[in-house]
Amino acid sequence: MISANFSIQNPIKPTRKSQVTIIIVILEMGFVRLEETQKAELQEFRRMLLSCAAVHGRKDENGLKDRENALEGASGDDVLLDKLVCVTSGVSYLGIAIVNQLLVDGYSVRIIVDNEEDVEKLKEMENSGEMRLINNIVEVVTAKLTDVESLTEAFDGCRGVFHTAGFVDPAGLSGYTKIMSNIEVNASNNVIKACGISPSVRHCVLTSSLLTCIWKDDSWDESFNRIDHKCWSDESVCMKKKLWYALGKLRAEKAAWEIAKEHNLKLATICPGLITGPKFFHRNPTPTLAYLKGIQEMYTKGLLATVDINRLAKAHVRVFQEMKKAACGRYICFDQVLDNIDGIEELARETGLNMSSIAGGASSSNGACFELSNGRLVNLMSRTRRCNDE
Repeated sequence: MISANFSIQNPIKPTRKSQVTIIIVILEMGFVRLEETQKAELQEFRRMLLSCAAVHGRKDENGLKDRENALEGASGDDVLLDKLVCVTSGVSYLGIAIVNQLLVDGYSVRIIVDNEEDVEKLKEMENSGEMRLINNIVEVVTAKLTDVESLTEAFDGCRGVFHTAGFVDPAGLSGYTKIMSNIEVNASNNVIKACGISPSVRHCVLTSSLLTCIWKDDSWDESFNRIDHKCWSDESVCMKKKLWYALGKLRAEKAAWEIAKEHNLKLATICPGLITGPKFFHRNPTPTLAYLKGIQEMYTKGLLATVDINRLAKAHVRVFQEMKKAACGRYICFDQVLDNIDGIEELARETGLNMSSIAGGASSSNGACFELSNGRLVNLMSRTRRCNDE
């Protein structure tokens, strides 16, 4: 058994060893995260790592082939590179879920966290024996999200990057201000540029938002009421309504597409609805509140959609896997549209919001005028499941 060993060093090259590698990268972001949320993220990260250790242990007991045996007859370096990926904000609510899914699918993962305090707490877990993993190594390297060169070094050896970064501004009314939208755009620009410069990175999956598709002005022709991956929100509407989270995601995604085109980088973007799951508001408060700004209008127009955190993580990994073929582009991701009082009551209980602030006394069934479509993602996921069943 290999214990989880922490060290602070430069990014390492993949080896032929039979092991899942997790590399935690510290980003100096220049913003503060909420302490309560941070603790919840670390607790979930610990649970996830212990769970993964148990999974790998069962595989060994059942006599399944390890990764080294699976690579026989193939080009070892190429296959190992294909299995090494990086996840930004890997200790965030979404990041943890994506890392967990990647590990289950046999990937090696470099995780990016925000600050050195996280690293110290993770070291404590390892020293106490809470995080001893079978065939896993946990290492720490440093990088700056404000520095393209630093990110390029951090991505070295990775075939793919999942950029899931979320940004917190405690001074903002909703936790996400106009200033934070600019920070998000700049950070995403740096990540995509680093991916394009990196000699090893081939694919990038960017987490965007459904909000980048739904905000239109009143003159929009409602006879065309279908909203799918081809639709884009109007920046002027986001500015007018002060929808800073939507604006940040919108500008970040548009810029990412431009940069990816310049560098001939294969890019896919996932546009999820409100991310839900166990204690989602407690563990992910700032993005949740920021997403829900404008909630009454979303509800009355039939655009208030949610997605389960684990399904969203699976969608990220499946899209990445299909990018070797032709799965680039945008994907809307949601499980359900909240269009009845039961769904609204549940959301109110989870978030602590009152019913009137969500529905505003209106009924979605009386005012819904748009239809959300996630058909492109559903088709891809169905196709992947069929291939796996064969």
